[in-house]
Amino acid sequence: MTESVLDSARLSRFHLKTSLYGNGGHLVDGYILGIIVPALPIFAVTHPISPLLSGLLGAASLIGVFLGSLIFGSVTDRFGRRKMFMLDLAAFVVLSIAQVAVTDVVSLLALRILLGIAVGADYTIASTLVAEFAPKKQRGFLLALGPAMWTVGYVVAMLVGSLMSGLGPDAWRWILVTSAVPSLVLLILRRKTPESPRWLAREGRTDEALAILREHVSRDATLDDLEELGAESAGPSAPWREVVAARHRKRLVFVCLFWFCQVVPYFAVFTFLPNILVALNLGSGLWQTTSVNLFLLLGGVVGVATIGRFGRRPYTLVSFGLLTFSTLVIGVWQSAPSVVVIGMFALFALVSSAMSALDTVYPSELFPTEVRATATGICVSVSRIGAAVGTLLLPAGIDRFGVYNVTLVAAAVAVIGLLVSMAWAPETATLSLARASAGSEERALR
Repeated sequence: MTESVLDSARLSRFHLKTSLYGNGGHLVDGYILGIIVPALPIFAVTHPISPLLSGLLGAASLIGVFLGSLIFGSVTDRFGRRKMFMLDLAAFVVLSIAQVAVTDVVSLLALRILLGIAVGADYTIASTLVAEFAPKKQRGFLLALGPAMWTVGYVVAMLVGSLMSGLGPDAWRWILVTSAVPSLVLLILRRKTPESPRWLAREGRTDEALAILREHVSRDATLDDLEELGAESAGPSAPWREVVAARHRKRLVFVCLFWFCQVVPYFAVFTFLPNILVALNLGSGLWQTTSVNLFLLLGGVVGVATIGRFGRRPYTLVSFGLLTFSTLVIGVWQSAPSVVVIGMFALFALVSSAMSALDTVYPSELFPTEVRATATGICVSVSRIGAAVGTLLLPAGIDRFGVYNVTLVAAAVAVIGLLVSMAWAPETATLSLARASAGSEERALR
């Protein structure tokens, strides 16, 4: 199969801009999800709330992400990438500003859920559009920028919230509304991003697809470059029915399990890191938590730098192997020196963060154009279930079974991820997007 100009093109300014504007959504997503953390304690001073409502406010955006990714993945496959690419950013701006008018807990909870829905929509849209424009050689790198930018957005939200926390009893309003700023900037930048030629060709709109190819990718593009993209285009799409068809089902199960097994220990550990360190008699001082979090940030850089240098399959297997090793050492070696334990947490943080590059790469590569956003949305939703499982069960687990046994459970989850990946993880790094998503992997799912 001859590669299209989209896969064989040299990396250009257009590709970098498209990736920046697409992955910029991840930065805004991280900011929106993180900004509630410094705002919530200030809000609680003037709006007394129960522990249950406090937990719901903290988790409201995650609930919204689950719903938004599940719903808007299929909407994106039906109606196009660009429309949703713009609408979800407009929703970010409006909903962020609306938080300034909040008067009670219920209205804030509703807005945070709606913001989460918009974030969930962007998860499916951004990586899909970036993948469908990315050249084959740089596809992994360009997609891996998303998780790294999410981390940047989350950290920036923490810093902004800390700096604004002294603005008085209403500081929480102004802290929350700041998410409108990066959202508006990105909305303006995204306005000239074209529709995906792959989606247009899949819908039979080959003239429009060819015009975009010639304007942004190669002036020499021809209908032959669209032949592979539009070969299956026929009639209205039915992404939900198609994504669970036999030819996609095993891939869907693989990506869902892979992502679930990755995020369960990730969210459990990093949501309650100070509590875990105290339970391990290591204290929760600044240097301990800062050291581990620095490795978390470093891991994001490592993920971007290395995802294109190694195959997807070995990257997955080695990552799960190291996650298993680090958690097993902590759980089994209960008399380990503190430097060893901190070192294992640092290794866990580095690998977990670097591995998150695969969260955008695998879903984008393993599913064809007609169901790419739908499949990504389902996988994101399952990952949010994993995040909820990790964060909800860890405190009770430590209280009842002890921190070492809970760490062994995290190791068991990583082992499951490793076994699933050994059986099903494909190699797609050297393939065009069309070949990878059509099932032509060098290591097939079987």
